[in-house]
Amino acid sequence: MSKKIDILKLYKSLMRESQKIPDYNFRNYALRKVRDSFKANSSITDATLLKNEVQDAFKNLDIMKRQAAIGQMYSAEKLVIENIENDIKSW
Repeated sequence: MSKKIDILKLYKSLMRESQKIPDYNFRNYALRKVRDSFKANSSITDATLLKNEVQDAFKNLDIMKRQAAIGQMYSAEKLVIENIENDIKSW
């Protein structure tokens, strides 16, 4: 049972970290990639394969943390679509 809980915590960490990426395109790609990867690998029962996938997910989490930090150092203007999304959310 703790394996499932740990994997769910990893999923939440990946989703939270991907939302911190400032670039709209990279952020949406990361969110889609995390969701799709976890959905595709949800039926894995082999312990060694599952362990490899979890290790890859931790590597991706580190990459996303670095990308978020670098993206915040070199921020750019928001895209038009981001401004529209913010306006719609505020209604």
